Amino acid sequence: MTAEEPPITATGVLITSDTQSQQLAAVRALAKLMDTAFVVPGTNIRIGLDSIIGLIPGIGDVIGSVIGGYIVMVASRMGVPRVVIWRMLLNLGIDTVVGAVPVVGDMLDVAWKANVMNVALLEKALADSKAARRGSVWVLVGLVCAVVLLAAASAALMWLALSYFFGHGR
Repeated sequence: MTAEEPPITATGVLITSDTQSQQLAAVRALAKLMDTAFVVPGTNIRIGLDSIIGLIPGIGDVIGSVIGGYIVMVASRMGVPRVVIWRMLLNLGIDTVVGAVPVVGDMLDVAWKANVMNVALLEKALADSKAARRGSVWVLVGLVCAVVLLAAASAALMWLALSYFFGHGR
């Protein structure tokens, strides 16, 4: 590597400044703290503060998402493509919404590592912006298709139910 070439980390991430390097190190550490800092004794299951904070009724998952939002903010400031930012917000949204459901949400917090996934998306976007954008576009397209199919199926079931109940009463 010559003096003119920016350094590349072991994960293939292109680092363009000391500030960017420090920010990347900070979000990696935050993701580890929030998602994988501790091992559940007697298992190989890793949890973080997000799983613990999520146990607080009503606001725990919101607090976890606000903290995780810092990773998204840093990614945005680093110039990550907008579609990747949307995918990161989707990860946080799933963590927050499903995490708010008692018991099931707490189990999701253990399995769904939104912060670790978001740092991986950030690193991929910094290493290969076009590939990260393309991958995120397909995830979002798939999500939109799934929502449209779910809405269509719900409407069809509702129509069938209404026609059954009101059509047979005549």
